[in-house]
Amino acid sequence: MGRLTGGDPSLLRRINSAVVLHALRAATASGTATEGGPDDAGGCAGSASLTDLTRVTGLSRPTVEGVIDGLADSGLVVEVPAEEGGVRRQGRPARRFRFRAEAGHLLGIEIGAHRVAALLSDLDGHALGSIVREVSEKASADERLERVRTAVADLLRRAGVARFSLRAVGVGSPGIVEADGTVHLCTALPGWTGLPLGERLRRSFRCPVLVENDANTAAVAEHWKGAAVGSDDVVFVLAGLSPGAGSLIGGRLHRGFGGAAGEIGALHLLGREAAPEEVLSTTGEPLNPLDEAQVARVFALARDGDARARAAVDRFVRRLVHDTAALVLALDPEVVVVGGWAAGLDGVLAPLRDELSRYCLRAPEVTLSMLGEAAVTTGALRLALDHVEQELFAVDSTVTTRRASR
Repeated sequence: MGRLTGGDPSLLRRINSAVVLHALRAATASGTATEGGPDDAGGCAGSASLTDLTRVTGLSRPTVEGVIDGLADSGLVVEVPAEEGGVRRQGRPARRFRFRAEAGHLLGIEIGAHRVAALLSDLDGHALGSIVREVSEKASADERLERVRTAVADLLRRAGVARFSLRAVGVGSPGIVEADGTVHLCTALPGWTGLPLGERLRRSFRCPVLVENDANTAAVAEHWKGAAVGSDDVVFVLAGLSPGAGSLIGGRLHRGFGGAAGEIGALHLLGREAAPEEVLSTTGEPLNPLDEAQVARVFALARDGDARARAAVDRFVRRLVHDTAALVLALDPEVVVVGGWAAGLDGVLAPLRDELSRYCLRAPEVTLSMLGEAAVTTGALRLALDHVEQELFAVDSTVTTRRASR
């Protein structure tokens, strides 16, 4: 996609391009037309005239014209023909333009223990299709990555989108993820620790790839389209035997110095308590933390009154409360969003809400994820969208700004 300047290195030219494109995209997204109103041939909804853009941006008309020509050459802007049958003014109708969201595409990918998923959108973030494929928890890194590639190929084919039109790819993965997309540590997926995930995926997509921890991407998703819309201080808890969390502070994703912020699943080590896989055990034998069916059986037994299962679930909820309370006390979020497989099991949310009220100096709102299983792919897509918006508009840094693997 380049820098929208046709090779012109001038900073002023880049700024002008970003300002004009930003104004044009806003007009296109709002579906508004000013000059003459929607019934006037010069007022096509979802477009803007040169006069509109001159007024909104404060730039001179010749400058706006020159920028529009360059953006049209890049494929990001197209002239909109006057609507037939409208009420015409005297003289030639004003030329109108719109942002071409279809000029490129974005991809959000989730890589998990049991599945890989992908979400495709245009440059406005409007979803065009999605796909989910199961994968074995024992799959090697190469097998899991191949599953990602085939799933994406199927999604692109179904949507009729060429791979070269992808402008950025966001990825949500378990583990501690470094800024360059390398997985520093991951105990959930075989062969994942030390994997240069961003680099490996870059070979397949030939566009910027942004890799993020899965709980972080879910936090971004809930802030964008889910249970935390309108809240800038958010904790998302990815509940499981070894829970993780993602946080937004002041509206910005908080990763910590090395990407390990929110790894609350390690808090049990401070008190040398039972390991996560032992918490829900009813037999004394550790559970496989990736065996969600086995875990669900423990919760089902607890609902049926089994004493050992009820004790195990109580231990699990108490651990989840303590882990979450540590973040709440440190960050004082407005909202705590609970997602992951445990969020769909009975007996988690109400005790968590009640216990946080006891432990925390100011109890946050506690709510379930609105996005459910789509949270990670949605957040990964937002990573890609933020990256492209930063390149296109370059007005300010975004919620998720981070270096991409290229």
